[in-house]
Amino acid sequence: MNIVFMGTPQFAVPSLESLLREGYNVVGVVTQPDRPQGRKRILTPTPVKEAALKHGIPVLQPQRMRAPEAIEELAALSPDLIVTAAYGQILPKAVLDLPKHGCLNVHGSLLPKYRGGAPIQRSIINGEKETGITLMYMAEGLDTGDMIAKSVVPIEDEDTAGTMFEKLSLAGARLLLEQLPLILEGRAERIPQNDAESTYASNLSREDERIDWASSSRAIYDRVRGLVPYSGGYTLWNDEVFKVWAVAQPAVGAKNPPGGQAPGTVLNLSEQGIEVKTGDGSVLLTRVQPAGKRAMDASEFIRGGVMQTGTVFI
Repeated sequence: MNIVFMGTPQFAVPSLESLLREGYNVVGVVTQPDRPQGRKRILTPTPVKEAALKHGIPVLQPQRMRAPEAIEELAALSPDLIVTAAYGQILPKAVLDLPKHGCLNVHGSLLPKYRGGAPIQRSIINGEKETGITLMYMAEGLDTGDMIAKSVVPIEDEDTAGTMFEKLSLAGARLLLEQLPLILEGRAERIPQNDAESTYASNLSREDERIDWASSSRAIYDRVRGLVPYSGGYTLWNDEVFKVWAVAQPAVGAKNPPGGQAPGTVLNLSEQGIEVKTGDGSVLLTRVQPAGKRAMDASEFIRGGVMQTGTVFI
């Protein structure tokens, strides 16, 4: 049985490692091309590529998976099954039709909710209390194929996108191993998705990272933790980007502070953080990053004396 694994970020690595640990014959890995990373723009391999090379598995990195030469390279591996997890490109029909056991996808949501490229971040930003993994057969549409099985994972109040990526990556690996024998024996379920219940989790834009201070304290808290540790949220201070990396969990039923200040107004500066007016109360910024500076605890930033009460974030 020849298995080709397709994935790119750290989210996909546990699924690949689990296949190898259980002795499945992974004959090749397909991942995104190396990209420049960091301030020095050093060309860096993907986490999946690093894992594959560690095990001596051939790696393909096509710019476009639908290019004829990329499909030819893949076909030369004679895959009986293709397993994908956060690969990052839509597979053309010519690829979907290659393996006799089909193409599986380990998707980070409870389909049909949150189809698309950012299901984990969007579920947190939207205040969901649970998400999960859906193991599915791939089809030509975006995350529209028949479902095989699901695994529900709670979203705790202290979770961020980073902690949920880790939890879901491990849950995905477990679900894949649990269902793979049934799939190969032809006994796995095929559950059609109800398109009427579908929602779309588009990739995050710069505008998604901007904090709307007129929204509720809870919405701001959820937005920031849904962006951590990857981009963080941001606002503008003195016409420059001011990043927010952590917000204290808002108190349940917080009341509007007195004074009639506009949302975004700094109400208080203390060792606990920067208290900022919101649409229904206030939040406490506990880790921040001024333009051109490193990320730091808000208490350290406050001790620098460069911000005053009454400042308004935009």
